[in-house]
Amino acid sequence: MTDSFHAAHAMLRLWATRYVCNVTDKRYAPQNSYPMPGTLHPLPISGMMTGKNPENQSIDPKESTMTHTLQTVAILSPGDMGHVVGQVLASHGLRVIAALADRSTRTRQLAQQAGIQDVGTLDALVAEADMLLSILVPDQAVAAAQAVAQAIKTQPRALFYVDCNAIAPQTTQVVGQIITAAGGHFIDASIIGPPPRKPGSTRFYASGQAVATFAQLGEFGLEIHDLGSAIGQASAFKMCYAALTKGLTALGTELLVAAEAFGISGALAQELESSQSMLYKQLQQALPGMPAKAHRWIGEMEEIARTFAALGLTPQMLAGAADLYRFVNTTPLAHLTPEDPKPTIQAMIETLASQLKD
Repeated sequence: MTDSFHAAHAMLRLWATRYVCNVTDKRYAPQNSYPMPGTLHPLPISGMMTGKNPENQSIDPKESTMTHTLQTVAILSPGDMGHVVGQVLASHGLRVIAALADRSTRTRQLAQQAGIQDVGTLDALVAEADMLLSILVPDQAVAAAQAVAQAIKTQPRALFYVDCNAIAPQTTQVVGQIITAAGGHFIDASIIGPPPRKPGSTRFYASGQAVATFAQLGEFGLEIHDLGSAIGQASAFKMCYAALTKGLTALGTELLVAAEAFGISGALAQELESSQSMLYKQLQQALPGMPAKAHRWIGEMEEIARTFAALGLTPQMLAGAADLYRFVNTTPLAHLTPEDPKPTIQAMIETLASQLKD
């Protein structure tokens, strides 16, 4: 285990050097706050970390002791992760709904398989739900909150809005402000692990003054951990965790593609099996499922880069991971869905190497 850890650490340092030295890329050049392309500028995080939460003054202080009996939970949207979360809740007795009027055939089929009821429109979703779980690709989180906020304003009762997306703490604070300004209650949450098909495989970490209400879902099949009352804690947890898991997946993919391009993949595989067997086994297990998710992980890596930049750390390593997933998403592997058979790791690496530009 020690050798694998040191090997991973060394590779990450080498990878960091590659991107830190690339100072000609203006998107990621060092500055006081590293704004990422197409995203919001970082907000102050000192209040988030202390629990004082000065950026979220609009949050109702009564939520700290507020609980609400849940009967209907909305999923926005029932994709790869969302439909399994909905299935777990429905199988434990909750009514689970989604607005599928403008969703794809695949999403409709997943929702139907999970026992999630289609209420048609977003307005109907907000009107009928006690709580809404937002489970989307990161770059849709703010727009989704804005749309839900408009619907909340037309309702006589407040909705509990749980943002489960892989977004930076400062982005989470923006989402929270949007929801609370409209009259809703906001909970910051993060999902660690795969879709919860097996008990104990997936954990929800949550923070915010209304966590007690979200924690009720622990009675309906979800594993929930309370990180306190400060908005941003749960999303920060996700950013730090995913920096390791998905960052290492990106690094492993890149080095194996490079080895294939150099014609040394066989020799490298033998050495990795000999001296880094645990780490290499992890890569062999993780990499084949990555292409089907690469399009979602681009934005997630950029959000992690923003998270680290707001602390004064370099965003370059995770910006590089975003570039790697962006490359994968331009290859023939991009058409894969999580329901499709996974390619072998060798087939995957050979395909990616064949797409490199001379």
